[in-house]
Amino acid sequence: MARTNSRPLSPHLTIWKWGPAMAISILHRVTGNGLATVGALGLVWWLMAAAIGPEAYATFITCATSPFGYLVMIGITWAFFQHLFSGLRHFVLDMGAGYELRTNKSWSIAVVVASVLVTALVWLYIFGKAF
Repeated sequence: MARTNSRPLSPHLTIWKWGPAMAISILHRVTGNGLATVGALGLVWWLMAAAIGPEAYATFITCATSPFGYLVMIGITWAFFQHLFSGLRHFVLDMGAGYELRTNKSWSIAVVVASVLVTALVWLYIFGKAF
């Protein structure tokens, strides 16, 4: 089949100017998949450890409260708030508001700032209670 030059080519990623809105949209998908995958694995590990017995549960607690475990939990918390605030942004966009370039860029940046800030506040509260 011969290709005709009269049809327009599909736009490719290299011709688009990347901005915060595109990054937030992709990050929304990534955080959703990450939350589902890591959250499901963590939940299954926790339930299995609880069902197997005290030794398995103690191993789970040791891993969860290790520095790597805290890093994973902080990451899950950030992904949750990132996905939440990005979802709220998408909800507003679905209602037809916020499509102006400046507004869309501002809200996209605000989503990242808010997710980092709220994650920091949550973990400062948790660490404050623990020590």
